Amino acid sequence: MRLKLALHAILTLGLGAGIAFGQDMPIDFIRVSDVYKLITAGAKVLLVDVRSRQEYLIRHIKGAVSIPVGTVEERAREVPRDGLVVLY
Repeated sequence: MRLKLALHAILTLGLGAGIAFGQDMPIDFIRVSDVYKLITAGAKVLLVDVRSRQEYLIRHIKGAVSIPVGTVEERAREVPRDGLVVLY
């Protein structure tokens, strides 16, 4: 349930394409409960914590990667293009 408590508003990005890759990217909001169901069902989901590095170090969801919001575009190549990517 830690996931449910930690996530409030989640932005999902299907990274088959993207802004940083020069293409339009589908962006949708998804409920925390839906992300939880996907993860527990074994779906490939990457959680990206877009808060500051300091906030990430204080507390983050286990397995999440830290890419502060101001660096998302320049670090987009680090994000796998398959599966679901969830920014929170």
